[in-house]
Amino acid sequence: MRFNKLDLNLLVALDAMLQTRSITQAAKQLHMSQSAMSNALARLRAHFEDELLVRVGRHLELTQRATTLREAVRDLLLRVETTISAQPQFDPTQSERLFRIAASDYSAIVLIPHLLALAQRAGARVRFQLLPQVGDSALALERGETDLLIIPKAYCSSEHPLEVLFEETFACLVWAGSHLAREGLDLAAYARAGHVVMQPAGADRPAFGNAFLQSCGLERRVEVSTYSFLVEPALVVGTERVATVHSRLARWASGVLPVKQFAPPLDIPVMEQAIQWHKYRTSDPGLIWLLDLVRAAAREMDACATEN
Repeated sequence: MRFNKLDLNLLVALDAMLQTRSITQAAKQLHMSQSAMSNALARLRAHFEDELLVRVGRHLELTQRATTLREAVRDLLLRVETTISAQPQFDPTQSERLFRIAASDYSAIVLIPHLLALAQRAGARVRFQLLPQVGDSALALERGETDLLIIPKAYCSSEHPLEVLFEETFACLVWAGSHLAREGLDLAAYARAGHVVMQPAGADRPAFGNAFLQSCGLERRVEVSTYSFLVEPALVVGTERVATVHSRLARWASGVLPVKQFAPPLDIPVMEQAIQWHKYRTSDPGLIWLLDLVRAAAREMDACATEN
């Protein structure tokens, strides 16, 4: 099919090459031969009167025209895909659909187990793939590489629907055998102590709690940094260090590690943990089912915490 003299089938090849910046990888992704992909690139170059991909050293880089086309082509194909793949009804007990959820390991330990348990009890046959939150998670959503983000509201994109799922406070953890555990954790002790902090891999901004502490001018002596919320509590064990973590994570860690919990010596704002999905998938029955399941999982998470 042609539109304005362009074979629309070439847009799929163009999208793959612009995303991978590789003729070889794009060919593998689309199950095409490398020669066929090279031919597609030649036709695209002729149509757009632009090289699109140029070799710089050992790598291919996008031209300015290709950079402009990249998100526009991805957006167009995503619209087509969501329109074609949308089903009028969704039965999780019959579907083997794969749902891709981008979530931190904090969400993976406090929320996702409840989600999976609810899906099991409902007899769902769907599959789940948990994706790490690295780099720009909103960009992965924009490109259709993930179905759902679970992320602080402050870091959500303004381009897509979102919903606050639950609120989270913060707590300080220290080793139970430390002087800090015995003497208490006031602001002066907090400022003097060494700290363990989490910095998301590939992100150009700090985690939510760290961002606030930086903004209020508190200079912490960061002695250990980690890519994982989950290991942060373990890294204070045997030391005189402090980890400032999510309260739900602190409660979990207190049950498995020799740590003691204190309230932060300064008021850290409540974090609003949100879910966000692509605007083109708002009417997708499968996604609607998943959103309802995530909401139920959040309610069960807090109900279990109250019981304990």
